[in-house]
Amino acid sequence: MKILRFLYVLLFVTLTSCEKIVFDDEEPENEPASIEVEGNVVLRVEQLGQMSFQAMVKDADDELPAHLCFAIYDMGGTRIKQTNQKQGDKNYGIVGMQLDEGDYQLVLLAHNSTKNPTMTNLSKIQFNNSIGYTDTYLYYTTLSVTEEQQTVTASLDRIVALCRFVISDPIPESVTQMKFQYKGGSGHFSALTGLGVTNSTQIVTRQVQPGQQYQVFDLYTFLHQEEGDITLTAMALDAAGNSLSERNFKIPMAQNQVTWLTGNFFADKDAPDQWRLTPNIPLEKRWGNEVFFTY
Repeated sequence: MKILRFLYVLLFVTLTSCEKIVFDDEEPENEPASIEVEGNVVLRVEQLGQMSFQAMVKDADDELPAHLCFAIYDMGGTRIKQTNQKQGDKNYGIVGMQLDEGDYQLVLLAHNSTKNPTMTNLSKIQFNNSIGYTDTYLYYTTLSVTEEQQTVTASLDRIVALCRFVISDPIPESVTQMKFQYKGGSGHFSALTGLGVTNSTQIVTRQVQPGQQYQVFDLYTFLHQEEGDITLTAMALDAAGNSLSERNFKIPMAQNQVTWLTGNFFADKDAPDQWRLTPNIPLEKRWGNEVFFTY
């Protein structure tokens, strides 16, 4: 009996002390994917505003920026290195750089323009009318590089102001384009402040189809201060580029704010506002604020 009891105890101890078997095709739980990049400085985009960048990448978020720019400058402002990424690139949002020991200035930029801006001068980063103006985020810092590897996790902030111009009434048969020309903001900004640095004339042209109703046009700018006015000329053009209808506006705007301007662009002034609509779009929670005007 003593031998039998001993065997039972031995069997119990053996079973309870065994480690969990892990099969080769099982993935470890709660273990982040390992990303290898070369260089003694690793730059990682952590957030856009309040949004997790890697969560946006994983979820293929509609508002994931199309382009990322990582630029290193010496303390005198001379650009040393720049790496650009586009949506879909491997390790999108993570870059490794090999830098000599010393002090540097770092600029990270996220945007949706058709091409990357000119970033030779960090005090005057230049978008222009041909590549377009879009939602834009910025991160700036200084860093000291030593022989030890370091990782910089960056939270980028939105630096643009947005006028969302809405035409409620139908587009007439003769109109093929809407042209928006505006001043008061800038197409160029300083990475040191995130504010506009030139008195640009910004131009946005969009194709339209006759009969379309409730057309929305997004007009971005870099303000010279956190708040300011733009003067806007909106023109309806025919196929030859002739102006068929034109209106002028003065619009108060603010950084990280959507300013809605909604109305009937083509209806006769004496006609009732039967086409005027209230924007039926959810509030832009990812922006700091929204204000609404009608014309």
